[in-house]
Amino acid sequence: MDRLDAAAIVLPGVQVQVVERCSSTNDLAFNAAPPVLIVAEVQTAGRGRRGRRWHSAPGAGATFSLGRRIGRPVRELGALSLVAGVAIARTLRALGVDNVALKWPNDLLVKGAKLGGILVETRASGYAVIGVGINCRRSPELAAKVKHEVACLEQFSSASRNVVIQQCAAALLEALEAFERNGLAGTRAQWEAMDAHVGQRLRVRLANGRTLSGIASGLAPDGALQLLTVRGMRAVHSGRVVSATPQ
Repeated sequence: MDRLDAAAIVLPGVQVQVVERCSSTNDLAFNAAPPVLIVAEVQTAGRGRRGRRWHSAPGAGATFSLGRRIGRPVRELGALSLVAGVAIARTLRALGVDNVALKWPNDLLVKGAKLGGILVETRASGYAVIGVGINCRRSPELAAKVKHEVACLEQFSSASRNVVIQQCAAALLEALEAFERNGLAGTRAQWEAMDAHVGQRLRVRLANGRTLSGIASGLAPDGALQLLTVRGMRAVHSGRVVSATPQ
């Protein structure tokens, strides 16, 4: 098992902390002075969107959170998961994961199997924490806990976890600087080019519990998922894709 090592994760101007065990790297990042990168071997209360658990086994994943202040209006920070997704996907492609794609709003997929996920949490002060979890090695523990198909980095790349984390975090920092200059506009087309479900019929569970079906039609300018429904184009700002069917 390759060991996580803060000395191998060099990010100029960023405090890098590696911990053996914590409740949540996002929580630690919120309690640290930014900019900061928190990396953990094990999370006891790792989470995804809407309070779901994020499962990882010791030595089997790359789990980290980047905390940074963002110089954009708070109303725009909801697009950060899309910005982060593009940065992480491009990095993983460079490391050999040629088929990695993005599932709105925050998942990394390879041929429909989940390779990783992103959880962005923000504060009114403009402080944002971007949590990333990437499956690196297969483990019986992970397979037993999740109900969906998973992909692992070791299927495509021999890069160490330290290299994966360093390069992903560096790409995130660069992407956040671009976001501060241009907002989502500079990233929107890149996200759409990596869309795992473009042109497919999606069923989306909305925040109010209802479902909406339509053809995936890219992103609205603010990052909402556009669905072409029987009643015209609809923009989904909060929801979860529960099924996707190729046309």
